[in-house]
Amino acid sequence: MADINVTVNGKALQVPPGTTVLQAARLAGADIPTLCHVAELKQFTSCFMCVVQVEGRPKPIPACSSMVSEGMVITTDSPALRETRRTCLELLLSDHTGDCYAPCHLTCPTGIDIQGFLKLIAQGEFHKSLELIKEATPFPASLGRICPHPCEAECRRNRVDEPLAICWSHRFVADLDLESGNPYIPPCAPDTGKRVAVIGGGPAGLSAAYHLRRKGHAVTVFEQHEAAGGMMRWGIPYYRLPAAVLDAEIKVITDMGVEIRYNQRLGRDFTIQSLKDAGYDAIFVGVGAQETTRMRVEGEDLPGVLPGLEFLARVARGDYPELGDSVVVIGGGNTAIDSARTALRLGAKEVTILYRRTREEMPALDIEVEEAMKEGVKFEFLAAPVSVQEVHDGLALTCQRMKLGEPDASGRRRPVPIEGAEFRRTCGTIISAIGQRIDLECLEGEKVTCSSDGRIEVDPLTMQTTIPGVFAAGDCVTGPDIAVRAMGRGRLAAVSIDQYLRGEPVIGYGYDFNSSMGKLDEVDPERFARYEPVPRVKMPELEIERRVRTFDQVELGLTPESAVAEAKRCLECGCAAVNTCKLKEYATQYGARQDVWAGERRGYFIDNSHPDLYMETGKCIQCGACVRVCRDIRKLEVFTFVNLGFRARVLPYFGLPLSQTTCDGCLECVKVCPTGALVATRKVVEKAYDLP
Repeated sequence: MADINVTVNGKALQVPPGTTVLQAARLAGADIPTLCHVAELKQFTSCFMCVVQVEGRPKPIPACSSMVSEGMVITTDSPALRETRRTCLELLLSDHTGDCYAPCHLTCPTGIDIQGFLKLIAQGEFHKSLELIKEATPFPASLGRICPHPCEAECRRNRVDEPLAICWSHRFVADLDLESGNPYIPPCAPDTGKRVAVIGGGPAGLSAAYHLRRKGHAVTVFEQHEAAGGMMRWGIPYYRLPAAVLDAEIKVITDMGVEIRYNQRLGRDFTIQSLKDAGYDAIFVGVGAQETTRMRVEGEDLPGVLPGLEFLARVARGDYPELGDSVVVIGGGNTAIDSARTALRLGAKEVTILYRRTREEMPALDIEVEEAMKEGVKFEFLAAPVSVQEVHDGLALTCQRMKLGEPDASGRRRPVPIEGAEFRRTCGTIISAIGQRIDLECLEGEKVTCSSDGRIEVDPLTMQTTIPGVFAAGDCVTGPDIAVRAMGRGRLAAVSIDQYLRGEPVIGYGYDFNSSMGKLDEVDPERFARYEPVPRVKMPELEIERRVRTFDQVELGLTPESAVAEAKRCLECGCAAVNTCKLKEYATQYGARQDVWAGERRGYFIDNSHPDLYMETGKCIQCGACVRVCRDIRKLEVFTFVNLGFRARVLPYFGLPLSQTTCDGCLECVKVCPTGALVATRKVVEKAYDLP
């Protein structure tokens, strides 16, 4: 019989009789999505993702089960077809129960694959764990000491007992690496010939430099101080982050080929334009927020009144000021806590933190407040400074008693003065730590657009400023914030800069579909029913008597045994098939959303009774591939459809656990599953079937 003439996307070709539209399209080089098609099996036509338009027909047809005919003109991609496919995906997703990524991963500002690195620790693969972490950040040891770990607040283990000690865990593998004497140097792509200037060697700038160098670009960091690290060096005391740890992680960055030029200040030694004139192809600005906010009270410029950041920076440089016996610290954030604990270590006999709200409103981390209290720091709440005067034995601080009124813009209740309730106390030193601000002087004359409060304005999806080729991130964009968020935005900026340098559309990370089971309190309790409470690991600490007399590190680190035990507490919330799931791939490609169609969604259920595979029915899309491959090729008929309509499900026969069926663990069902509904617990050989 003669071949059939067809046209696919304007390309004419001849195909033999009995050819499906899908086969013809592939012969023409067209990529048609499908979730249910397996070439060796009879067409099932359940997902309808493979729809195409045929000239002369009013509605799209499924390509996998439609045969070609003489003269057929086929279109495989158009706005209407994309919309149809997106609708099909969103209908499937409306009844999809599962997490693509673990909540901890999604919450981490730097995007560390937390589930992945913990699993490697649990397996004793410490170096591989470090390599995975360093895909996201160059500072796992530093962050393991100072990060307020927002990831742990979202850890699903909270529903069982306590969250995973995520920060301590990546600190453990990073410390092992640094102590080895031969630290891991991440590989870099071949040189691109492009040059990038990074202004500011703080968390954002160094993160951007690291990721840009890994992409093959030449990077020069211009740092205004004599050492890099930004607030990690000048704003965090050594008892929390030893200089040697920070130095070692920065050395890895320079060993990769990043150049750092010290004592170079924007606006004094160079400008953005002068960097362009010097041949830099892109510029990143990460100047931070290292200026202390003024108290705006009488006498704050007197000797003995020290800005908190200046005080901490002096101590970091080994310049220890004379404080006297009594020190008062004004403020309620982490800088105030660090200043108070540092003052104790410099010999002050009494250190008091004065805060205008209550402890509940303090922005400082609870753990830091508790550690300060254990060390002997005193707290005086609902009190605010009014004025400072010199007296014969030091300074006299006049304060105002406060009460809490209505919430302000921060969401915290506003402190209101109590009329006539003033008091006075004397001290040797006052440390002001009420906030930080951006150094606007260095930006004078630059053409970057800034907001009314001096922050650089950027596209939040790309970190590009209003000047093409100039990007910014960190505190100079967000205002004072935690280091891990600055690093995360530095990484995003590096992705965008790389796109800019390669002449690609600057889109940042772009859309990445994520299925979620919901917020912590929304997840089906069945998700946690099979887990027994296991105590969280305890961090060994330096004894109180010694720590308040030295700047020795307080938290001593985990042992290999405790790190492995802690990693084994991970519930592995993220999908094991996240990198191979066709449903996720197409949802990302077509911009599908999970919340378009409201209604009942199947609950969580896992069958992990079999030694070779497990089944999560909430992720199944009823494509029938496992049913057909098991029945028609393996002749075992382990899987079957049960119920009708919305209640239809693919389950083992008689609803038995997999371990009680005739399943022999061949894993052919896993190979054809387009989602994470069926996952192998041992290595799967190469796919034997033509699953797109």
